[in-house]
Amino acid sequence: MSVSAANPLGSGMPDHARGLLIALGGVLLISFDALLVRLAAAPHWDIIFWRGWLICLTLLAWMLLSGHRLRLPPAAGDRWLILGAVLMLSGNTTLFVLSVSHTAAANTVVILAASPFFAALFSWLFLKEAVPLRTWVAILVAVSGVLIVFGGGVGGATSSGDFYALLLALFVGGQLTILRRYPTIPRLPLIAISGAVAGLMALPFATPLSLTPQTYLVVGVMGIAQMPLAMVMMAVATRYLPSPEVSLCLLLETVLGPIWVWWVLSEAVPSLTLIGGGLILATVAVHAWLALREEKT
Repeated sequence: MSVSAANPLGSGMPDHARGLLIALGGVLLISFDALLVRLAAAPHWDIIFWRGWLICLTLLAWMLLSGHRLRLPPAAGDRWLILGAVLMLSGNTTLFVLSVSHTAAANTVVILAASPFFAALFSWLFLKEAVPLRTWVAILVAVSGVLIVFGGGVGGATSSGDFYALLLALFVGGQLTILRRYPTIPRLPLIAISGAVAGLMALPFATPLSLTPQTYLVVGVMGIAQMPLAMVMMAVATRYLPSPEVSLCLLLETVLGPIWVWWVLSEAVPSLTLIGGGLILATVAVHAWLALREEKT
């Protein structure tokens, strides 16, 4: 088998560049999430049910075709950490839908921008992984851009949807750090199991057979194509990038999400979105350039 066939990204590509490319591709797919949840126009537990089970079934089918197997960590304590990552991954699927359903989509993505702080903190505390100064600075500048996008913050009293979003940011930072700790553990089985867990959690509250054809179409796109591929790409990126850098890429969702909503639903994009979005894009680009230059030297 040729190198290009075994590695579609090319074996000559530096690890950091490969990880960055995978992470940005995953973020691009994730950025459609809020739009698709709104287009589904269904009760949130029904969306969670179908997203979870479709993610699970899609990845299980892929694993059967490609021969993936789950290799557990050797130590029992490590297995508890992997179980924690599965629960956090299922929480990501559930909490995003709950948050978007109970608060403004802008609030959800703004609060989700806190995930780099959690990832950096967890990596420093538990992995003893030094976080470069450029990453801390990039996180602070990028989050400043997020605040500009939405006029200086989420505003108003904290709602249940805001709480779900904060918990989501905590889970994203945690699961990226655990996956970073175990780069050789296959990602597909973990994500498939997490989808089943989310589907089981939604089952007592859902009426999944009473939806409209449009809803089935939208949740099908989410569960079969968009979310499985996005989650796998974000998880695989942790093999090549520190978890703070992977979660830093997630800040791009704050810019791209409103653009898709404006494009499809004709909601105007405020001028502050363009200013803050430009700052975020520039920050991620400069940070990636500095990291690549450092790796080469």
